[in-house]
Amino acid sequence: MDRVNRKDRADRSTPGPRRGRLPLLGAVSGVVAAFAGLAAAELAAAAVRPEAAPVTAVGGAAVDLTPQAVREWAIRLFGVADKAVLTLGIVLVLAAIAVGAGMLALRYLPAGIAVTGGIGLLGAVAALGRPESSWKDALPSLVGALVSAAVLYLLVTAATRPRPAGAPPAGTWAMDRRGFGRLAAAVVALSAGAGYAGRRLGAYGSAGATASRTEFVLPRPTVPAPPVPAAADLHVPGISPFITPNQDFYRVDTALVVPRVNADTWRLTIHGEGVTRPLALDLRELLSRPLVEHDITLTCVSNEVGGPYAGNARWLGVRLGDLLREAGVRPPSQGGPADQLVARSVDGMTIGTPVEAVMDGRAALLAVGMNGEPLPFAHGFPVRMVVPGLYGYVSACKWLTELRLTTFATYDAYWVRRSWAQQAPVKTQSRIDTPRANAEPRAGRVAVAGVAWAQHRGIERVEVRVDGGPWQEARLAAADGVDTWRQWVWPWEATPGRHTLEVRATDGPGAAQTGVRVGTVPDGATGWHAVEVNVRAPS
Repeated sequence: MDRVNRKDRADRSTPGPRRGRLPLLGAVSGVVAAFAGLAAAELAAAAVRPEAAPVTAVGGAAVDLTPQAVREWAIRLFGVADKAVLTLGIVLVLAAIAVGAGMLALRYLPAGIAVTGGIGLLGAVAALGRPESSWKDALPSLVGALVSAAVLYLLVTAATRPRPAGAPPAGTWAMDRRGFGRLAAAVVALSAGAGYAGRRLGAYGSAGATASRTEFVLPRPTVPAPPVPAAADLHVPGISPFITPNQDFYRVDTALVVPRVNADTWRLTIHGEGVTRPLALDLRELLSRPLVEHDITLTCVSNEVGGPYAGNARWLGVRLGDLLREAGVRPPSQGGPADQLVARSVDGMTIGTPVEAVMDGRAALLAVGMNGEPLPFAHGFPVRMVVPGLYGYVSACKWLTELRLTTFATYDAYWVRRSWAQQAPVKTQSRIDTPRANAEPRAGRVAVAGVAWAQHRGIERVEVRVDGGPWQEARLAAADGVDTWRQWVWPWEATPGRHTLEVRATDGPGAAQTGVRVGTVPDGATGWHAVEVNVRAPS
């Protein structure tokens, strides 16, 4: 009897490693189940649309719900990588929840499965709440929830399977552990294959869009832009080039997945208040209108003083004002009933532009070309809006599909509903590109240079000062019209020590850039850009 009791105690003590490892197995089960669900959802999204994938849908909802101050902080901190950081954050939060769900399932399996299913339902709700969504957008998240729940049940059941009666405890558990590992590895492999297939199918679905861009040949402009003056680029080392290459042009939008629109199936509709002849155009019909080429600098309202979100390009497109007149639209100054033009993107983004601004004679374009090539997908292929003199959030709708005439009193576009101003003309700004902040130039002559912009007003003068001293006038590069930035340079006789450089600009009508510092909300930042440098003594 004593020998039997000792055997019973040994049996209870032997499974100790099993009990100790159960939380780890639960965590692994939760993570593997979540991975399997995401992979299945990715595969399902290939049959619906990329925006319906759970991470993308939840990310879009997070962007919409994030307080403006937090969004601005993220843009300042992460720059153009903000979307990648958001996606990574969502994945990490999902992984943490999955770990908890797996460990909970060890104690009470239905509760763990409920948490896993709840994650899928959250994704479905987020997908249904996205602009331009339909009931089909909920399917990928629901499929992912079912797969996650099934995999969690399978793995937790395997991890907690009772030991066969009469089997050696240690040997049986070692075999079970290997079996669990093989089962989890098989699920991961199958899930990785499903996720890869989903990505490939999604890429195949956008192959038509890629081919349509590859085959698209830009027509010659009816009204070509004059050559950029040779003296418009000062060729100072470190200064922003006068024309920003497409690959370096800033991108600020809410699209976690860049829409890839097929030019062959693209359509634009123009309708609304004051439209007497509604238009529905495909790309061929749009391009049958006269095409205008124009150099325009774009600026994001999120650009802080001295920030990088400004770029200059040569755009090719149809004059928007002419197209609206063709539709029978009259601006408010001529008795038209609509004062707002709401542009809608294929992903549901809405941007409201003053009708008066796009019909006052400026080069407001429905652009199809950028720096001599079709628009890149990230910048709106096949058609986007470009309006000089207005910040992008009230003028520069990408992936354009609809133009609706309405009023500011009756409709607030996406960003206006999020505390930004209804109308936002670009404010005069100047930036020091070189020397950079905390640079260490040697004493002697140092080229202080940068760019200044006041779109649709032009730049008349740029001044620089050192350590709060008198303002010194910089030399301006040649102007390429009033809608582009101008480079400037000032030769500084630098002396050793720590110094602060400041810059200010004066626009074409003669208004000086204000030195009062305000943030970007609600209609753009103001203030003088300043950099501190440490001048080294000559060697």
